[in-house]
Amino acid sequence: MAGWSPVKVALLSDCYPPRVGGIERQVHDLAHRLAGAGHDVEVFTATTGPGGERHGARTAEDGGVVVHRMALPLPGGVPVNPLAPPEVRRRLDAGGFDVAHAHLGVVSPFATDLVRTARDAGLPVAATFHCVLGGAVPGMRAAGHLRRWAGRGVALSAVSRMAADQVSRAAGGARVEVLNNGVDAGWWSERGTDDAADGDGPSSGLHVVTVMRLVRRKRPLALLGALHRTRTLLPDDVPLRVTVAGEGPQRRVMESYLRARGMGWVALPGRLDRVGLRRLHHAADVYLSAARLEAFGIAALEARAAGLPVVALRGTGVDDVVSHGVDGLLVPDDEALAVAVAGLGADPGRLAAMREHLRAVPPRQGWERVLDATVAEYRRAGAAG
Repeated sequence: MAGWSPVKVALLSDCYPPRVGGIERQVHDLAHRLAGAGHDVEVFTATTGPGGERHGARTAEDGGVVVHRMALPLPGGVPVNPLAPPEVRRRLDAGGFDVAHAHLGVVSPFATDLVRTARDAGLPVAATFHCVLGGAVPGMRAAGHLRRWAGRGVALSAVSRMAADQVSRAAGGARVEVLNNGVDAGWWSERGTDDAADGDGPSSGLHVVTVMRLVRRKRPLALLGALHRTRTLLPDDVPLRVTVAGEGPQRRVMESYLRARGMGWVALPGRLDRVGLRRLHHAADVYLSAARLEAFGIAALEARAAGLPVVALRGTGVDDVVSHGVDGLLVPDDEALAVAVAGLGADPGRLAAMREHLRAVPPRQGWERVLDATVAEYRRAGAAG
């Protein structure tokens, strides 16, 4: 571990592509960014591979990242394997690793087991929480495992200040660093040949976009309610259209809501790939989020990197992404979301000033800075271990 460059890293995560989600995307991107910076990276996951790989199958991805698929053939591909720790321990012992980095949600049985496995193998361990613990804090504090992890030298971190505060309380006041998710800011700001030149712009109306899994936790109906209110607040001569990208079980409920209220100006195009999302953002004016249980808000960060002012609720992980009044607006409630979006639509000068700032100043969460912070966490884990 001398000098900590390069290091051999074991990334431990219940979830990994081809599953779709925030943790999956971030762990994948972190693995490849670390590998691209010269580090040796192997991923241990309970997620089945794209070709059905499981039972410890070892595959190599482009870029040299090795993935150990420790999945079991469970209904729905649930990423759980309580039998994995002995085999993972054998591979850790034989692999010459310098550090292990676990990625956790509220419920992450695989990665939780492997934190103990990695510590028993004598490895320094960093553990990053990608979740809102919320009501789970008292139970986790009573269970005491986070406090014990910290006592054994595990370097605890979380993806935002809000999430870090909750993890610290769950760990009995232990030190928890903020390790933001990363974004390729240059790629998101780059305009493809078929992207809109400058968005629709307020002169031709207001185009509001959002990206989410259509699940109750993301509050899609609250989002639509705020947008319905926005339409009543906007001047009649300012057209409003909305694109909600994503899929999920709330889609039919949302479609019924839109039909009942005559909101034909809201489009639900389904899930878009990254190129499609970038094209969408470059053709829009404002990004809107109504989520309250947002540990970080990677979709909001991508929109901000693409040059969109973000309007979101205050007190979530989006606070780490948006500077209020500079590159977006952070507000207290759903009514304030509607007022904020309508205000930007009615004030082209303010909207243009925000967009100009976003084009000139990239987000703080670019990958170079995030990689530096990640390796610093590995160093902290090594010093504690």
